[in-house]
Amino acid sequence: MVKIRLKRMGAHKKPFYRIVVADSRTARGGRFIEEIGYFDPMVEPNDIKIDEEKAKDWLAKGAQPTDRVRAIMKQSGIIQ
Repeated sequence: MVKIRLKRMGAHKKPFYRIVVADSRTARGGRFIEEIGYFDPMVEPNDIKIDEEKAKDWLAKGAQPTDRVRAIMKQSGIIQ
């Protein structure tokens, strides 16, 4: 199954996440198919950038977003 999920990056106690499309069996920080955006929770307001076209394309192909990514997509207006 293909998932749209967060890949953790950044230093200790300074997380930064990339939003990636990956096989559900791979590790959180492991191999991925495509990077479609990023999420920085350390700034106020949260810094979110998602390639809307790529995200909608992957959703149409059947990729399932995780709960956190679904909330981020709703916040940025990609899904309702």
